[in-house]
Amino acid sequence: MSVFRLILLKPSHYDDDGYVIQWWRSGIPSNTLAALYGMALDAAERRVLGNDIELRISVIDETNTRIRVDKLARLIEREGGAGVVCLVGVQSNQFPRAMDVARDLRGRGIQVGIGGFHVSGTLAMLPEITPEVREAMDLGIALYAGETEGRFDEFLLDAHAGKLKPLYNYLNDLPSIEGVAPPFMPREYVQRTVGTLSSFDAGRGCPFVCSFCTIINVHGRKSRFRSPDDIERIVRDNAAQGIKRFFVTDDNFARNKNWEAIFDRLIALKEKDHLSVHLTLQVDTQCHRIPRFIDKAARAGTKRIFLGLENINPDNLAAANKKQNKITEFRKMLLAWRAHKVFIDSGYILGFPGDTPESIRRDIDIIKRELPLDRIQFYCLTPLPGSADHKAMYERGEYMDPDLNNYELNHITTRHARMTADEWHGIYREAWRRFYSLAHIKTLMRRGRATGLSPGKIMGSCIVVYLFGAIEGIQPLEAGLLRRRVRRDRRPGMAIENPIVFYPKYSLRGLRLLFEAIRLLIPLAILRAQLKRDPDSTHYMDEALTPVTDAEMDALALYQTSDAAASAVDAHRRKQSERTKRQAVDADMRR
Repeated sequence: MSVFRLILLKPSHYDDDGYVIQWWRSGIPSNTLAALYGMALDAAERRVLGNDIELRISVIDETNTRIRVDKLARLIEREGGAGVVCLVGVQSNQFPRAMDVARDLRGRGIQVGIGGFHVSGTLAMLPEITPEVREAMDLGIALYAGETEGRFDEFLLDAHAGKLKPLYNYLNDLPSIEGVAPPFMPREYVQRTVGTLSSFDAGRGCPFVCSFCTIINVHGRKSRFRSPDDIERIVRDNAAQGIKRFFVTDDNFARNKNWEAIFDRLIALKEKDHLSVHLTLQVDTQCHRIPRFIDKAARAGTKRIFLGLENINPDNLAAANKKQNKITEFRKMLLAWRAHKVFIDSGYILGFPGDTPESIRRDIDIIKRELPLDRIQFYCLTPLPGSADHKAMYERGEYMDPDLNNYELNHITTRHARMTADEWHGIYREAWRRFYSLAHIKTLMRRGRATGLSPGKIMGSCIVVYLFGAIEGIQPLEAGLLRRRVRRDRRPGMAIENPIVFYPKYSLRGLRLLFEAIRLLIPLAILRAQLKRDPDSTHYMDEALTPVTDAEMDALALYQTSDAAASAVDAHRRKQSERTKRQAVDADMRR
């Protein structure tokens, strides 16, 4: 039997010093890898290449595994020379690294394919093929745009025949994901993430039209879903190898039409089969208005949510078409999740048109004082290729950073009308220090203790995002455990550092990170012990934890900082008044 080697490779990207961002244990799993591995495994079991050909699959996530192109080439050559390397899930900031790897592979005569959000996003939104994508095609790299379910057999057969097409474009033909081979990853790969965290997507697509988002232009606005049977299969397959923690990658699980049936299935697995899971969900700020959603999410095993809070200035939200975010609903929604002891993480964007360093400082202080978040992650507004923002700037000929490696949300990639690049970057770095001050982390721990969350969990989570956001200059979503820098794995064009310079330099950098961690850890660990011993700590109360009342809209700074905030309050009160009148009319009619 002959062998055809399929190598699924998720690239990382370069840090500011040109070194690949890589860890002993990475933080977030790649669901694209899991989805493609599941499809590849299914194809291998069905012998799609023929009964006399064995499809052998390798998986590499560069965030936790070093890429050695020479070894990959030798592996394929040793098995007969037939194979393909698929660079998968490639985001815009990862495209330069992906191309560096692909050039080396193509130079050795190996077939290469590249797919992911950068290829799909640029082809979906721009009128012409961009230069970096054209370069890939000129190198004989097969580009894949769109989703792979139902089409992977065709790609594999073409690769085996040595006749890969220049472009596989399925952007206008999004497949159903119900009943197909589900995402799966063997434990040997999953355990390379912190906490042995796996992933799956229960749905794709989003009905909203946020201008900074690429998802709606790649996965579409028409949502597609997996069935409860699909989710049960995923959970059971992973439980069989001892994996019960999942990052659910739906951009907005609250808009999954099967949410209740999926939660009911997970609750039944927990209560009847004693098979419980630990879920991290991404949801929107209106999810609390869906009857039973939060209650069933918690019962099904949701321990952490991620919210795209984005901003507390209604003008900024409107500028980004994020009109579904209502500041008048924020506190009600957050307190509903806290009542179910769910950890609340959130994203917040800096650099909207109305932002200035002063307004950002003011808004962060309001968030600290009035919103009961457990953690917040700051991003620079970035015109990501594939978004409406990027398309509009491209058509207007506005400046955008030509180095795609910087499109990871913590670099300044365009110009702002009210801030210089230095001011924007400065307030971005200051935002991390301002929110994660020692005093405020202590407040977050006290809130956690009062609402049933572990102060130690909050302490650890806050230290991690502070260290990477404020000190290391890396987005916390790219963080992991124990940074690995390989001296010779540096971005082409940057000199290989002398060992005498390299090792002391990065040892000192690591020591600085350790010092900052200890500086925070000692006083916070003391507070954690005090909170555990003090029975009165469960009765802690502050402005953020105060139950929602109508009167707060006349008292809290959240609603008083701008004309837009005042208008939001007026609109909220009008809707409340109209709702009250309708209820009164309905009651009269029933009588």
